[in-house]
Amino acid sequence: MDQPFVNRIDIAGSPLSLPETGIEDALRQGEALHREFRPTLTSDYVAYIRQMAREGASLIQLVDENEVRAIAIWRTFLTTYCGRRFEVDDLVTAPAYRSRRYGATLLKTLEAKAHSLSCDAVKLTSATWRVDAHRFYFRERYTIDAFQFSKKI
Repeated sequence: MDQPFVNRIDIAGSPLSLPETGIEDALRQGEALHREFRPTLTSDYVAYIRQMAREGASLIQLVDENEVRAIAIWRTFLTTYCGRRFEVDDLVTAPAYRSRRYGATLLKTLEAKAHSLSCDAVKLTSATWRVDAHRFYFRERYTIDAFQFSKKI
């Protein structure tokens, strides 16, 4: 991890500084929001996110009024079906702050990052029951181009 795997932006999408020593504090600050979206995350949130980072994931937090209001986790990898893929694992906005363009700002920032990394596609997965999220993705010009199948093992 040569560069920080946690980045922060403000409501305009501008980068906010985060010293290396502040990564754990930043993760802790966003933990409650992320757990609200992913309640089954392991008890040691910081260690889990650090393990994801060792496997290539990065995290971005949108901060407004010194609070984490939205979070996204992303990674890139090469595929045979869509070239270099920019995968958004999670995109969550605090429920009390939805419809304030936080999610849209995060998406625009992620798309710019994907472009800077020469990715061919931005992909994200959204559970079938998240109808409000789907409306948001459609408004942001995302399409459903495949089914994702899964099987617990």
